[in-house]
Amino acid sequence: MRLAFMGSPEFAVPALRALGDAGHEIAAVYCQPPRPAGRGQAPRRCAVHVAADALGLPVRTPATLKRDPQAQAAFAELGLDSAVVAAYGLIVPASMLGSTRRGCINIHASLLPRWRGAAPIQAAILAGDAETGVTIMRMDSGLDTGPMLLRGAVPITDATTAATLRDELAALGAALVLRALAEDPPESPQPTDGATYAPKLSRADGRLDWTRDAAALARRVRALNPWPGTFTSLGEDTLKVLAAAVEPGEGDPGTVLDHALLVATGAAALRLTRVQAPGRAPMDAASFLRGRPVPPGTRLP
Repeated sequence: MRLAFMGSPEFAVPALRALGDAGHEIAAVYCQPPRPAGRGQAPRRCAVHVAADALGLPVRTPATLKRDPQAQAAFAELGLDSAVVAAYGLIVPASMLGSTRRGCINIHASLLPRWRGAAPIQAAILAGDAETGVTIMRMDSGLDTGPMLLRGAVPITDATTAATLRDELAALGAALVLRALAEDPPESPQPTDGATYAPKLSRADGRLDWTRDAAALARRVRALNPWPGTFTSLGEDTLKVLAAAVEPGEGDPGTVLDHALLVATGAAALRLTRVQAPGRAPMDAASFLRGRPVPPGTRLP
C-alpha cells in the first residue's frame, strides 16, 4: 500500500519501522521541523526524522499544513492509498484527509473517547486509571473524534511511568495499525458520553504541590517522567524528583519528616527515592543526602 507517515516523537517510531518492514511503500514522512536544542541551540531533528533518515525515506517538515495550500497540494499529488498519523503535532486539514483513497488513520494512545488531546499517556496515569491503551481511528475534522477501527488495552500499575507506558503503547500501536491496514475493519462510532480531554503539558505542571495527597503526587512523578519532570524547591535550588513512593506520615504539607527525605503532604507522606540537583547526575536519595543533608523540619515550598 502506498502511504504517507505523519509523526514526530519516539512514540511514533515503531509504527514507521513496522510499516516499512511489512512492505508498505512510504512515499513521504511528515514530521515537525528541527528545533533549537541543547546548550548550543543547534537545530535538532525529532525522533521520527532521525528514523526516517536512517531508513532512507523522504522527509517533509512543513511548519504548518492548515495555512499552507502548497503543502496540501503536494500531499495530494503523492497519490496515496492512505496516511498513518501518530502524534504528529500539526492539524491535518480536511482537504488532506479526503485526498487519499482510503482516508487517514490515527494511532491514538488512549481508549477513546477517554483522553482525547495532546497528552493522553500522562493524563491516564495522573487520573489513576487502571488501564489505558491504543485506538486506531479514522480521522475526521474533529479532535480525536473519528470512528474507531481497532482498540487494545494495557494495565497501569504503581510502577508505570510515562516512559514505560509510551514504549508499551508504541509497540501495541504498531501492531494494531498493521492489522487495520490489512483487514480494513468496520468502523465503530465513538460513544457520545464519557469523553475526556488531555491538554498539552508545560514545565509548570511539574511543580509538586505538597497540599495534595501523597498518592496523587506519586502519580504525578510517574506521569511526568521523563518530560516535563517533577520538581520542588530546596533552598535556592530546584530539586528534580525522579521517583517517589507513598508512606505513612503526617505533618504540615511540605515538611521533611525524617533524615531520608520523607515529606508530609495533604494526606500521608511522600518518600523521595531518586532525585537530581542542579548540575548533578540523577542519584538515589541516600547518595544525595551524603553530600547535602536535609534535616527534619526543613520546609519545601
